[in-house]
Amino acid sequence: MRGEDAADQFWQHAARCLRAGTLVRLRLSSPRPSPPQPDTLKAVLARPVQLKAGLRLSVTRQYPTRDEVKNYEPEEGLRQLQALLPQFQSGYLSSAQGDWQWQHGEQGGRLIAHPPRLTGNLSLRHDHEKSHWLDATAQDWLHGLGITTAEGHVAARQADKHRQVARYVEIMAHLARAAGWGPPAAPMPLTLADMGCGKGYLTFGIWHLFRRRWQWPVTVLGLEQRPELVEHNRRLARQIGAEGLDFRAGTIAATPLPRLDVLLALHACDTATDDALLQGIRAGARLVVVAPCCHKQLRPQLGKPAPLAPLLRHGLLAGRFAEWLTDGLRTLYLEWAGYQTRVVEFVPSEHTPRNLMLAGVRRHPPFSRPALREQIVALKTFCGIQHHALDALLDGPADSSPAS
Repeated sequence: MRGEDAADQFWQHAARCLRAGTLVRLRLSSPRPSPPQPDTLKAVLARPVQLKAGLRLSVTRQYPTRDEVKNYEPEEGLRQLQALLPQFQSGYLSSAQGDWQWQHGEQGGRLIAHPPRLTGNLSLRHDHEKSHWLDATAQDWLHGLGITTAEGHVAARQADKHRQVARYVEIMAHLARAAGWGPPAAPMPLTLADMGCGKGYLTFGIWHLFRRRWQWPVTVLGLEQRPELVEHNRRLARQIGAEGLDFRAGTIAATPLPRLDVLLALHACDTATDDALLQGIRAGARLVVVAPCCHKQLRPQLGKPAPLAPLLRHGLLAGRFAEWLTDGLRTLYLEWAGYQTRVVEFVPSEHTPRNLMLAGVRRHPPFSRPALREQIVALKTFCGIQHHALDALLDGPADSSPAS
């Protein structure tokens, strides 16, 4: 739907779903361009919650350095949201009846209907959106990394980082269970490596998940080439008594690793992501998780195959296609190595544009399905790619047996 009624229809759907008890959440995002302000709203989230006083609409206003949460009577909450709409370019309403997306534009914008995303029962618990993974037991390392204050509040300008770490731990919990680990399975010793771990935000997070939340006897190694960060992370690990957590100085490509169960590499630049994938595959990791950063290797090699030539003559499109092709080939190489792969968004794009995550769980004997190898070769040939950093896998690495 286009025209002046699009926004009104959006709110009519929201009011109807709220009254019917089928509203899941409502989000306003993408602030409209305006003169820079130090306290500009980044996004607004709303969802129904059941309190002792009755049904309320919980509204979270997200600012660059903090979140503000207030609970309103349902109708008043909708009025508050309507008043905020002119500050944003996009609104998304999710319900058990259907989803609706409003987009700002000329002549009132437009409204797009989608099938409902909701599966399962709607939860109205007040703490539903609070990350139960980062509870009070995570306060010591969150504070040590500067994410929270000594009182346990999210520090100024660290709200995005806190959400990122919480989301990462949540995703890793799902992936670990997909690999056969985590409650209710019996605890077993596991070895995890976080390659290029930087300040250790996510290394501490994965250690916290396994050791403190699940009480699993894991060993977690954080690898980082900057000695000052390694020393800082080691000092914090000793300070909080983080048994099984250690950090080592070294590069991803050159550091020998023990036999692994989990290989992690988030935001390793360019072919460092491929170095990490090779390390994980050769170390027998059952679970491999990477979040690529910049992509440079394939862009200079990219040809202009006939069907795509009119598009690839534009430099911006060619660059984005090269990124897509790089990560697409990575998923194919993982599948060739025996992994069932998934490509997911790590965090929303408003937090970081580098939000793509590739995850693989080894399900098949490695290098045993020739059709997958043929897909890789055919795709490279079609796009004019002479060399990819994972080409060493085409003939299989020396050590490629599945992890137990």
